[in-house]
Amino acid sequence: MMRGADQLHSVLAVTFLLLASIAAAFDPSPLQDFCVSIDDPKLGVFVNGKFCKDPMQANADDFTFRGLNLPGNTSNPVGSNVTLVNVDRLKGLNTLGISLARIDYAPYGGLNPPHTHPRATEILVVVKGSLHVGFVTSNPPKLFTKTLHVGDVFVFPIGLIHFQLNVANTNAIAFAGLSSQNPGTITIANAVFGSDPAINPDVLTKAFQVDKNLVDYLQKQFWPEN
Repeated sequence: MMRGADQLHSVLAVTFLLLASIAAAFDPSPLQDFCVSIDDPKLGVFVNGKFCKDPMQANADDFTFRGLNLPGNTSNPVGSNVTLVNVDRLKGLNTLGISLARIDYAPYGGLNPPHTHPRATEILVVVKGSLHVGFVTSNPPKLFTKTLHVGDVFVFPIGLIHFQLNVANTNAIAFAGLSSQNPGTITIANAVFGSDPAINPDVLTKAFQVDKNLVDYLQKQFWPEN
């Protein structure tokens, strides 16, 4: 039978392993000032999914992105546009664990549809218009929702399904910070009904408890990724 001290040590050891496994699920911390990504493996070393430029060859352009002042095209079925600045568009973000997005919404009804970011928490600030926003928890699902106005901030926890809907008669704009250099996006409708190859309709018919003809119809629609 284990003594109290031995039990305590065992609990601490298990706790440490759990914390270590959780920490490993996020972008690793950099071990140098920066690690500008490059596409040519001959010119760098491989770090966290990207090859890194020789720091002596880095310059200010590696840390600069221009264009977030320009409105995105919202002429699409969902009426929104996301301009994402991640490590693929701003090389200096590599290993820094952060990215940024501008989101434009068409007047009344422009929607950033339900989606998740598997690798990032998102914090959103409204700079124009009014947005109805929300997220749903893991099972049992609970909805947290709010109507935001200019200057309001809302946070979407990592991995949870969330959305934003323009409820004003004017264009709306928001900026979002994300806690990963490459947060990833899974748009729910696109993933479920627009996957390639398609999910077996029998799976979706039973999962959603609907007629198979409806599933067939939904799988034939165009589902934008946004």
